[in-house]
Amino acid sequence: MSDATETAARFLSRTIDDIGTLADLYAESVVIEMPFAAPLFPTVRHTTREELRAGFTRASSRRYTRVENVRILETTDPCVAVIEYELHGVSAPGGAEFTLAYIQIITVEEGLIVHSRDYGSPVQVAQAFGLVDRLVAGIHG
Repeated sequence: MSDATETAARFLSRTIDDIGTLADLYAESVVIEMPFAAPLFPTVRHTTREELRAGFTRASSRRYTRVENVRILETTDPCVAVIEYELHGVSAPGGAEFTLAYIQIITVEEGLIVHSRDYGSPVQVAQAFGLVDRLVAGIHG
C-alpha cells in the first residue's frame, strides 16, 4: 500500500469511529475541491486543519454509522489515491437515515491530505441535511 492509500483507509475509519480526530489527517493548509457542490457549498476552499476541525464539530448533529462498497485505488502517482464509497448515517433531529455516494481523489504528503477533490451528489446531500430549498433556490438563481 502507498502512503496515500493508507491515509485513505484511515480517513474512512475515522469518519465512522473517531470523527473528532479526522482533521488530524489533513495538512495544516489544504485545498478542498467539490466540483458538484454548488450551490450548496463553495466549489473550491483553501482552508486550514483547524477550520476543518471546527466544521466537523459543527456537523456533529449527524452521525456517520458505516461505509460500504469501498474501493481504494492506487494510481501511478504514489501520493494520490482514489476512494469510492457509500457513507451511511443518521441526522438529528429526528434520526432520519441517509446514504451518500462519494468519490474522492486525495493527494497526500508526509501522511497528510494536502488536496482533496470530492465528488458527491448535491441532491443526496440536500436531502440528507435538510438543504433542498437551498439547492432549488440556487438552481433557479
